[in-house]
Amino acid sequence: MDVLIFFNIIVLIFSAIVHEYMHGWMANELGDSTAKDFGRLTLNPIPHIDLFGSIFLPFLLIATNSPFVLGWAKPVPFNPNNLNDRVYGAAKVAIAGPLGNLIIAIFFGLILRFFQGIQGNLVGLMEMIVFINLLLMVFNLFPIPPMDGSKVLMAFLPYDWQIKYAELEKYGMFLVLLFVMFGFNLIFPIVIFFYRLIVG
Repeated sequence: MDVLIFFNIIVLIFSAIVHEYMHGWMANELGDSTAKDFGRLTLNPIPHIDLFGSIFLPFLLIATNSPFVLGWAKPVPFNPNNLNDRVYGAAKVAIAGPLGNLIIAIFFGLILRFFQGIQGNLVGLMEMIVFINLLLMVFNLFPIPPMDGSKVLMAFLPYDWQIKYAELEKYGMFLVLLFVMFGFNLIFPIVIFFYRLIVG
């Protein structure tokens, strides 16, 4: 396997782990220790790795020359009933994951922007870190149940709409798959916009 492709997978896995860690961290800050109690409030990759989403699927997509590579970590558990903010708590927990990816993208993006001495393969690797984290951020913010964007949007909907919206989660994997197949191209212009904004 090409070293760059292998690094791509490693970055994807660890970025997904940071994403899930941030969900757990925010829930813990808001009064729910479920993630901590289950040993998930850690950056240790082992508790977060999903055999299918973190390992099998990314390698399968690469092996079949897929135009994109997807992956995920195990969702961090949390109990919304324990949150001290009953109105917007779940939305705050949801937005924390994409925010974690944005922080990583900004950190490495600003290094690329202001430290001109970086050269060679290191530039390409850092560009990949920025791009993958922006991709994860934007993808997760699309309001498709059960993506993070749907949970953020749900907090601002009337209660009866929230109930109907939540019912779509049982079709979540199918809806996400449809989006990946037919709507994934909508993501790239947004990702490129943020990339240029951060990196320059």
